[in-house]
Parts: sequence; C-alpha cells; structure tokens
Amino acid sequence: MSDSLKIASAQTNSVVGDIAGNAARIRAARKRAAEAGADIVVFPEMTLLGYPPEDLVQKPSAVAECEAYAKLLVSETGDGGPAILFGTPWRRGDKLHNAAILADAGDIAGMHFKVRLPNYGIFDEERVFDEGPSPEPFEFRGHLVGAPICEDLWVEGVARTLKERGATLLFSPNGSPWRRTITLERKEAICDRLEAAGLPIIYVNQVGGQDELVFDGGSFSLNGEGEFVQILNNFEEDFDLATWTRKGEAWTCESARVATPSEGEEAEWRAMMLGLSDYIDKNGFPGVLIGLSGGIDSAISAAVAVDALGPDRVHCVMMPSKFTSQASLDDAAEAARAMGCRLDMIPINPAVETVDHMLDPFFADHSRDTTEENIQSRLRGLLLMALSNKFGKMVLTTGNKSEVAVGYATLYGDMCGGFNVLKDLYKTEVFKLARWRNTALPRGARGNEGEVIPKAIIDKPPTAELRPDQKDEDSLPPYEVLDDILYSLVEREEDVDDIVARGYDAETVRKVEHLLYIAEYKRRQAAPGIKIGTKIFGRDRRYPITNKYRDKPDPEIPEV
Repeated sequence: MSDSLKIASAQTNSVVGDIAGNAARIRAARKRAAEAGADIVVFPEMTLLGYPPEDLVQKPSAVAECEAYAKLLVSETGDGGPAILFGTPWRRGDKLHNAAILADAGDIAGMHFKVRLPNYGIFDEERVFDEGPSPEPFEFRGHLVGAPICEDLWVEGVARTLKERGATLLFSPNGSPWRRTITLERKEAICDRLEAAGLPIIYVNQVGGQDELVFDGGSFSLNGEGEFVQILNNFEEDFDLATWTRKGEAWTCESARVATPSEGEEAEWRAMMLGLSDYIDKNGFPGVLIGLSGGIDSAISAAVAVDALGPDRVHCVMMPSKFTSQASLDDAAEAARAMGCRLDMIPINPAVETVDHMLDPFFADHSRDTTEENIQSRLRGLLLMALSNKFGKMVLTTGNKSEVAVGYATLYGDMCGGFNVLKDLYKTEVFKLARWRNTALPRGARGNEGEVIPKAIIDKPPTAELRPDQKDEDSLPPYEVLDDILYSLVEREEDVDDIVARGYDAETVRKVEHLLYIAEYKRRQAAPGIKIGTKIFGRDRRYPITNKYRDKPDPEIPEV
C-alpha cells in the first residue's frame, strides 16, 4: 500500500448519446493521465452516455451499448496504467442504476449506484433510474474509498455512511448544472456534508451545454476540514493532477492547481457562449442566422453568437418595414460592423403590401390592430426560415424573459427560431449584460474587444417598431417595475397581495399576473434556451395552459 496517490481530474464535455465518442474521450484523458504518472483518473457523472440522458436510458439498446463499452474500458486498464472512475447506466437484475465504476488492473474494483435520485426542478431521475442501496466503500490500491454521485453529496447521510464504513477518501463524479447561484449553493451544501463526515473529496463535474442546461465544470478538491485545495477552470474542458499523501487516517493534498473561476457577469456571458456553441456544434449546424433589428435584444444575441462561434459563422439580416427608423438602420449596421459579422438587408414592404391586399376582402370592415403588426413579424420569421432552409444555419430567436413571460412576442414571428440565449434573462438583465460586455472581453470569446453593442442601442427606449412611434411602455409597465413583479411571480411564486404590499399598484400587478398565465401556450411552443437563473420556463416552471386560477384578495375559502 502506497501512502501517496496521484489523482487526475478529467473535466470532460460528453455528448449525450455519442457512446463511442465519449469512450474515446475517456481513453484520451487516461492516456494523458498515464503520461503524467497518475494512479487514477476521475471523470464526471454518466460520462459514457452523457448527462442528463433523460428517456434515452429507457432504450434497452442504448444501455446495452453503454455496458459493452464500459466492459471494454474496464479491460483496457489491464495494461498497468491508471485506474479510471467513470459514470454509466448499469443494469443489475430488473433495476437500472446511475452508476460509477472504478476500473483497475483490467477488472471492476468497485461500483457505486447513485443513492439519492433528484426529482425537482430540472431533474426527474426517479422516472428513469432505480435508487441504489446503502453505499459501501471499496478498496483501491490498499485504501478504502467511496464514490458518491452528485446528489449523494447534497443530502445528509451518504458521505457519513461511507465514513462510518471505513472510507478515508471520496471520489465524486458529478453532473451539476450551472445557474448564477450555484457556486454558493455547492459550497454551502457539499462543504457542510463533508465537514460533518471529515473526509477529503475529489469532486469532478462535467462541462458543456446540453439543450437548455449548461454544465460549468469548476471541479475541485477539499481536504478533510472542508478547505479548497484544488480548483479547475469553469466553462471549459480542463485537466489537473493532484498529489495526495496519507499519514495515519488523514489525507493531505501536496500539490494541485487552484484556478480562479469566472463569476458574475462574465460567468453569465460564458454560460451563454458555451450553451450556444455546444447546441450549434453538437447538432451539426454551420452557424446561426439572426434578425438584427437595431434593438438591444437582437444586438446582444448577435454579440453572444460572435463570441461563441466567431464572426464568420454569424449571419445577420436587417428586415426593415415602413415603420423602421433610420436610427435603427444605422444602429444595426454599426453593431454588425463592430462585431465583424455579415449583415444583409431584405425590405419587407413589398411582402406586407401583398399580404394586406390578400386579406383586404376579409379585413375591410375592421380597423387595423395588432393583427397587421404581427404580420410584419411573421413575414420576418418566414424570411429567416427560408434562409435557414437554404443554407443550413439555425435561426437564433431573440426574445428576453420579460417579453416571453407576458406574451409580448409574436408566435411564429419573432419567436421563430431554434434556440434563444436570452430566454432566461429579464430585460433589465439584458441591459446590464450589454453594458458589461462593452467594457470586458470574456475568457475564450472569439469576438472583438471594446464597444460591440453601440451605446445608441442601449440608450434608446425599447420598441418593436410595428406601428408609428411605438414604445414597449405603451403596452407594458416600465421594465424596472415589470421585471420585479415578474421575478416575484415566477422565481418566488409570491401571492399578488404580497407584491402589492411592497408598494406596487394592485391593478398593474394583477394585469401582469394575468398576462403571465395566458401566455403559457406561447411558451410551450418557444425555442429552448439557456438556464441562467433559478427557474427557467419549461424545465423548472411548468404551469397548465388551461388555467382559470388567479390570486384573489382575501379569498373566501370554504370550511370543511
């Protein structure tokens, strides 16, 4: 038994369903670890199939292929090189488990089945996996170790049980998705559990975008006192080798890298970059198409796309109508120039006039209203989709969370597209991030330094420009008011009376609540987008479309 272990953390970006490709990523990291003299390489949760696999694990052939590749990877450790700890679905009897396999010397040295299956928010693992038994440590090169998987560390009991049964060190594969509060949440939850157990841990988290979720990596190691002794970079694949020594029952980390992760606005921007780039690249799109209007939402969407993909893969299209101002034309052109991306112009007036003529016999006795406004928006969506069909690039829709919340977005119009980086950002947050991006270049960005979103776009009042002199505030409360009310209704699930008690006008709050509820049918048809906050529409917040409930002041609740 050696009193020293060289432990490699491989923060990899698996692709869900690419079992052969993910196995190749495991092999490549193990080769790198072997060259560095590692004893073991620890990988993230469900490395082999990708996470979250959702109902893919209900397909027997997918599970069978994972098990075949897992056995092959196990056999390959018979070459005398490093052991590997990796995640995969694994069937035992009639039960399917989220498993972590420790492979060493050509054999399975240990296996942990996830005990605590998360079933809240974005998670529904209880639907697809069976809960594992009470955990047991297993021997690795003379030491008893445990392998709690992700949620096993967020709840009381698993780490403590492993300690009571003799484990002296924990390897933990994780698939913990990012949100702006996650760093603090991990510290509070995991450090508390491990400090109580008094065990050091090597925590390896996956990185990459998977549909609406972004995994930030940010893998780390803690000593037995709950202190950080190793931190990997976030929002990128990373690898580090740490040397641990044991004296008696205590492990000490002798050497490891402590990186400085991105936080605040940079973390949010990099999350959007990673979520978008992986969505585009993993699904095989050559780039994105964006309807650039001269407004803040399309400008910031384009800026994120350029940073994520590079300017050559971003194609912007300005589609002016007779209501489009010269300022919007100038601002869109300046934004495209500053970002270095292509901008084309397709005026929609001829198409608008043709559609108006086609509908004249039906609309003759009715005054103009939002119907005609929405025709403009839907024609723009039609043109973008035509370009997408012809050239293969995906349309990036640009509605922010405030607009999507209250239905201030046109179904089959400006909601038309395959992905939305702003889906979980309120309008006030969009402005804040735009100002930040003009002063900073995020790590890994492929765009330009400096002011990429013209100040004129940030400063002008938001408008859809679908009628003369239109402003968003003609139909909605000021965004500072709207966003606070929406945050209270969506993220906090507060009652209307509680919001009114903070000083808001009751009629305004009830109007916002009503708009929020009646727009649910639109949100069900909206493009996926990146989770930034605590409750994204669709994955976290699932309200019925048909819903007559509204908060009532002093409701009369019948007695039983």
